[in-house]
Amino acid sequence: MDWANYLFGFKGRVNRAKFWLAGLIIVCWMMFLALLVISAGLGGKDGFGFNVDDVFRVFDPDSYKSLSWAGLPALLVKACGTFLFVWVYVAVAIKRLHDRDKSGWWMIPFFAIPGLMSQFGGRLPDESYWIVAAGTIVFVLYIWAFIELAFLPGTSYPNRYGPNPLGKTHVSRGGSHGSGSRASGGWDQQSELDIVPHKAGPPAV
Repeated sequence: MDWANYLFGFKGRVNRAKFWLAGLIIVCWMMFLALLVISAGLGGKDGFGFNVDDVFRVFDPDSYKSLSWAGLPALLVKACGTFLFVWVYVAVAIKRLHDRDKSGWWMIPFFAIPGLMSQFGGRLPDESYWIVAAGTIVFVLYIWAFIELAFLPGTSYPNRYGPNPLGKTHVSRGGSHGSGSRASGGWDQQSELDIVPHKAGPPAV
């Protein structure tokens, strides 16, 4: 397996098993790096860890008000680690979307919008219906993305992003199904009957 493209590339397709494997790899990397930081004494009194919300704090000006020089080493490690983990997740998730014959731009509603709404949701008006509406949208998008990426199978036919990563191809016998990416029906030599040609000549005695 091409590990570089699997973890960092954005082209091709991956199946559900490799999506789950990538999640396990990311969690192991997080735990290993967090233990290194804590062992080096850079964790601080509040401890050290990685969180998806750290990605969206970059867009929040209030996040920079509590920065200090003492916490700069831990902040740099957190920034580099978070960038690495998010890159791997987005790369694998996009290839999983490709397996579903969907564009990688689906990561905007599946990842970017819920994250930004979670980060800035606390600054919505005090009216409860705004908070409930935002929370409902975030919940629905997260559940939809989780089901789409982690559970639904990919297309069994070669689509516009590549062949089926499982190596199985569904061949349609009825022509095109309205999508140029699907395998269209054609002459299947294996399904033809073998016809033995008649030899001219007198009948055998």
